Amino acid sequence: MDFVRCINCGEFYPEAGLPYSCPNCGGVFDFEVLPEFKKELIEKSLSGIWRFRHSFGLFEGAPSITLGEGNTPLIWDAYEGKRIGFKLESLNPTGSYKDRGTAVLMSQLAARNIHRAVEDSSGNAGASFAAYSARAGIEAEVYVPGYASGPKRDQIEAFGARLISVDGPRSAAADAVLRAASKGDTYASHAYLPFGMTGIATIAYELYEQLDDFSGTVIAPVGHGSLLLGIVRGFQALLQSGYIQQLPFFVGVQAEKCAPIYQTSIMNSNSIQTIPEGETLAEGVRVSRPIRGMALIEEIKKAKGVFTTVNEELLVESFKELCCRGVYVEPTSALVWGATKQLIYSLPEPILLIVTGSGLKYQKS
Repeated sequence: MDFVRCINCGEFYPEAGLPYSCPNCGGVFDFEVLPEFKKELIEKSLSGIWRFRHSFGLFEGAPSITLGEGNTPLIWDAYEGKRIGFKLESLNPTGSYKDRGTAVLMSQLAARNIHRAVEDSSGNAGASFAAYSARAGIEAEVYVPGYASGPKRDQIEAFGARLISVDGPRSAAADAVLRAASKGDTYASHAYLPFGMTGIATIAYELYEQLDDFSGTVIAPVGHGSLLLGIVRGFQALLQSGYIQQLPFFVGVQAEKCAPIYQTSIMNSNSIQTIPEGETLAEGVRVSRPIRGMALIEEIKKAKGVFTTVNEELLVESFKELCCRGVYVEPTSALVWGATKQLIYSLPEPILLIVTGSGLKYQKS
């Protein structure tokens, strides 16, 4: 695979197996050049994200592992006189945007004849991983933090995956799965492996199909960074192919109690700042060691976007307000409404909010 390389030593991704990190130096793999997006290569006979299969960078012979992800609605509203669009990623098969990336990642696993894999997650990625593993006939094991929401845990087990609950912060589950990987398990990480980002980039391609104006704003929650990074790269692919004339204004949102990417960006540091993993209702972004953090900061800096944070009081208020607008979200998704309320007068229209997960995922404690 001559377009995926280690960001540390430059080693190309191996032609066999599915290592989550570079066997040569332990570095993280990433796309050196994102596969091109071409309208003439869209396969209109295929559904959902698979219309854009040519842009995925799949291994030779990779099947299409799908549950019908993609083609999510864009609905419109207004706030303070500005046009607001909600991209309802909460309506993907397992209730979150993760399905876009998981579909591509699972297709890569199938291409490499992987029959068992492990993953770690605060909930949504694990539920998605479990569902698509079931679809692909892959034995799955998912490590989750003890605080992971009940409905997400129920999903993981319902799909037949083995659920391993790890006491402590989110990072404890990440450490546990790394120990499993060190013993030989295939670690099909949505954070470490870059392949799912080409699936996430389809959010940008769908917005291109759904909109006439690309001078506006895109706001997304940020945990590891893969969601917003995938969207940014999708829009970059559209720009490089000449389909749009400029990038949107990007806003990445973190919970105030766990905001390593925001803190690193305002300090203009060359490495992710180590911070305490504070407790937040936005469990989907409770990530103190973001794998794609620096890559995202560099892309947002080039695009002249910003990062911001939302405190717990505003998060709860935003959750309730979205519900009152008919948009039922889990608290992590409400971060985008909080950011909108804080920045509304400085954001170019239309303002597009990525609604990452369904409220059906959330269970009040």
